[in-house]
Amino acid sequence: METESERRLFATETLGGRAVYRLHAVTVFAGILLVLYYRATHVPAAGEGRVAWLGMLAAELWYSAYWVITQSVRWNPVQRRPFRERLAARYGERLPCVDIFVCTADPQSEPPSLVISTILSLMAYDYPAEKLSVYLSDDGGSVLTFYAMWEASSFAKHWIPFCKRYNIDPRSPAAYFSESDGRQDLCTPKEWSLIKDMYDEMTERIDTAVMSDKIPEEIKANHKGFCEWNPEITSRNHQPIVQILIDGKDQNAVDNEGNVLPTLVYMAREKRPQHHHNFKAGAMNALIRVSSVISNSPIIMNVDCDMYSNNKDTIRDALCFFLDEEMGHKIGFVQHPQSYNNMTKNDTYGNSMLVISKVELRGFDSVGGPLYIGTGCFHRREILCGRRFTEDYKEDWYRGINDKIQENIYDIEEKAKLLATCTYEQDTQWGDEIGLKYGCPVEDVITGLAIHCRGWESVCNSPTRPAFLGIGPTTLAQTLLQHKRWSEGNFSIFLSKYCPFLFGHGKIKLSHQMAYCIYGLWAPNSLATLYYVTIPSLALLKGTPLFPQITSPWIAPFLYIFFVKNMYSLYEALSCGETLKGWWNGQRMWLVKRISSYLYGVIDTLRKLLGLSQMTFAVSSKVSDEDVSKRYEQEIMEFGSPTPEYVIIATIALLNLVCLVGGLRHIMTGGWNVLFNVLPAQIFLCEMLVITNIPFYEAMFLRKDKGRIPFSVTLASIGFVVLVCLIEILVPIV
Repeated sequence: METESERRLFATETLGGRAVYRLHAVTVFAGILLVLYYRATHVPAAGEGRVAWLGMLAAELWYSAYWVITQSVRWNPVQRRPFRERLAARYGERLPCVDIFVCTADPQSEPPSLVISTILSLMAYDYPAEKLSVYLSDDGGSVLTFYAMWEASSFAKHWIPFCKRYNIDPRSPAAYFSESDGRQDLCTPKEWSLIKDMYDEMTERIDTAVMSDKIPEEIKANHKGFCEWNPEITSRNHQPIVQILIDGKDQNAVDNEGNVLPTLVYMAREKRPQHHHNFKAGAMNALIRVSSVISNSPIIMNVDCDMYSNNKDTIRDALCFFLDEEMGHKIGFVQHPQSYNNMTKNDTYGNSMLVISKVELRGFDSVGGPLYIGTGCFHRREILCGRRFTEDYKEDWYRGINDKIQENIYDIEEKAKLLATCTYEQDTQWGDEIGLKYGCPVEDVITGLAIHCRGWESVCNSPTRPAFLGIGPTTLAQTLLQHKRWSEGNFSIFLSKYCPFLFGHGKIKLSHQMAYCIYGLWAPNSLATLYYVTIPSLALLKGTPLFPQITSPWIAPFLYIFFVKNMYSLYEALSCGETLKGWWNGQRMWLVKRISSYLYGVIDTLRKLLGLSQMTFAVSSKVSDEDVSKRYEQEIMEFGSPTPEYVIIATIALLNLVCLVGGLRHIMTGGWNVLFNVLPAQIFLCEMLVITNIPFYEAMFLRKDKGRIPFSVTLASIGFVVLVCLIEILVPIV
């Protein structure tokens, strides 16, 4: 007889060390109160830096409030552990059908050979092939991407049985063959070489077609789908295209061993210049509709086109949560952390986000569930169609199987095309109550919030072997662009009717509302940070103290907060797998992102609210040239072309260097008393900022490679520093 715990298909475990963390948090909170009390009761007289002092108080009030909000995800994080063996014992192969959605938008930024490697990894899951359907949404409407999909449909007949025969992982051919040295012993060298040669030849044909921007005529004759394209078609103006490349219901759709293949579908929704297409959210909603007439599976998984499957058992793990008899009926979606396979050892640009994945998402899980991050997520189809949670709702897990009726492929494709037109959603609830929500650059976050507010919970599944691996940014410009989009999108949510404190009031717990606001307030953090990295340094230049003297007992809470918070941050990073240098690089990048990406996120959000600009969506490039890639591997920061963000970064770096030199002048004239009593905290802060900015000084004055900071940026930054210093002399701020 099974006990209750043995019947569960997953376990929930509280992370250790919480008592120590709570003690740490309580003492930091006490220190924060002392700092604020000191600021409020020691305001200097007019003309002695009062304005700057009050600005410091405002910045510290902001930091204090934000710190309190971040505690919502650190107070009691949990870890989920699925029991795949129990799932197999209870259900065998009587498992629900799964639809897998992949979105791509531009064959130049997202090469088709990369996209199909992801597609092939998803088709090869350790899951009944007849229950899998893989869909690609091509928002570029490119015949090159369709050609790559056609090539993949043929190669899959060899790749999928090869993967299952030798139980290989990962099942992305690009990833598998790049790790080939330790893999050849899984099969005979002859068979390994045969499959690799087939893959190399396929990718060479695809890359050649992309470079020439042309598909050979003899290839076009092999599939009717090529007839959909003509010279008038562009990425922004074309009819809906739906092509079923592999029909899983067709008995002849088998691999080279006679086994059924998963369904494979290419979709390019209709685009017309006069119709807004709503970016990725619009593509996902079109996929939901198109898939409903082809497979209509109760589970929908979506991944980005560069996020290949790294774990063949991911689907079965996710089903442990949905099919659990005690808690499964409450779970609306299962989110996996975003992981990358191209991070350098010391994570130059702080893009691994290990602390967010291993601490913050698990903290979300303890207060109602992680947010939807747009990739690596399994949803119930019903919740994406607007269903609210009710205790008596029973999911029909097998409707995707029972509803499969043999129908002519041409008729199905024509029916699906009608659902992918740009006028289909007019005067409907799509983009509002149904599907992913429109009107926000981070449609995933706002959609997940709406799902939580409809009563559903979510879980974070973070297995030891990452479920998905993708390509992270490899240049500073790519990193700043990505974070600008994230911060701008989340801040726009915070300022809209979907603000978690308003939209979530009475629907989700206060701690869950606070958790959502952590990212919603990334952007305005820039203002307090910009103040803190400029005003104390300018005050040092003038000799105006903004912190207690070193002999004053009031210096204790300032020092305690600084050292304890940074020591805990270091411990947290190291325990999540980062290196010491990686942690330091992460601290630098948080500073850089706050004074550039997040600042522009604030500005652009306000401009949109005032109607001065329209929402845009920039696709992050997944390719870099050889020199850039080499510098990335050597962990040398890449700047290259001039951007306004670089001007801000360089200006702040130079300003702190100038102010530190000016502060040393005060020491020379005022003696050791200035160093040890009057200005020690400001000298230390300025020194830390200068040390943090060393890579920027090198990129401005020492480096000669093409990745250095452009001379025009350096010149502009010097000009701004001179201007700021002149303004401070003529119109004193501090």
